Amino acid sequence: MKILVVGELNADLVFGGLRSLPQPGQEVLASDFSLELGSSSAICAAGLAKLGESVSFLGKVGADDMGAFCVRALAAAGVDVSLVQADAALQTGITASFSAEDRALVTYPGAIAQLTAAEIPAETLAQFQHLHVSSYYLQSGLQSGLAGLFERAKAMGLTVSLDPGYDPAGEWSQGILAVLRYCDVFLLNELELAGLAGTPDVVAGLRALGGGARLTVVKLGARGCAAWWDGQLYEASAITVDVVDTTGAGDSFNAGFLRSWLRQEPLEQCLACGSICGGLSTRRLGGCGGQADWQEVEGWLERTLRGRASYATMSNRE
Repeated sequence: MKILVVGELNADLVFGGLRSLPQPGQEVLASDFSLELGSSSAICAAGLAKLGESVSFLGKVGADDMGAFCVRALAAAGVDVSLVQADAALQTGITASFSAEDRALVTYPGAIAQLTAAEIPAETLAQFQHLHVSSYYLQSGLQSGLAGLFERAKAMGLTVSLDPGYDPAGEWSQGILAVLRYCDVFLLNELELAGLAGTPDVVAGLRALGGGARLTVVKLGARGCAAWWDGQLYEASAITVDVVDTTGAGDSFNAGFLRSWLRQEPLEQCLACGSICGGLSTRRLGGCGGQADWQEVEGWLERTLRGRASYATMSNRE
């Protein structure tokens, strides 16, 4: 299975061990700091590669030191970066992530907003079986053409998944509904679900957004995850780990979930795999440092799903 991830590529400055998040006029000290590969799309791509998938990344960076760092980090994770474009007219985006009991982010978009659907030709799509896009609301250049891109991909036989990410404007533009018409898997967190569905009730939100042939999955942090499929609610618990940093945990969840879903494994197992991958990723600073390989995830799955009939299909892999 060859996977194409189309999305934003930027670095993360991660500050950990804060007693509280920064407040106006105050200074707080961090006990940990790390420069990491950032962006929802890139962290998901790295997670998929760590799990043994064949993944290519298509996106833009500036022709600068930060862009070179991002491309090197993505390649080191096992992702094909031949489709990444370095543009001297752009500056690579960067996010500062502050982790205390909760997490706060500040992002300079830079090149993030510059990729357009017109820059993704049919001959590129034809090389893949699955297309994943993250950060719809950050990728303003891609938004207007994304429904058309998904439609083209579906017509060529690809399956398609989307993680919208958070809307910094807080407007939750309903233009995304046109994109969802062509989406097989819609992955979002609780805040995003509430913003798009117009309700804080998880089940009501899943019902509102989960229609037709689309599988809708919500990540609930320490409360696990849930999905709405074919008129039915599915749920899975989170795993217990010593959390260092939650940056990118939802993106690692996406990688684990898609790894199982693309193998047509039972939905309960897809949710368990996502929860395991998301949970294990929090063991290190940054989104990629704590990501698990398939051998580690498989061990967790054996313990998590032991005794369940659905586990019998776990052998449905390469």
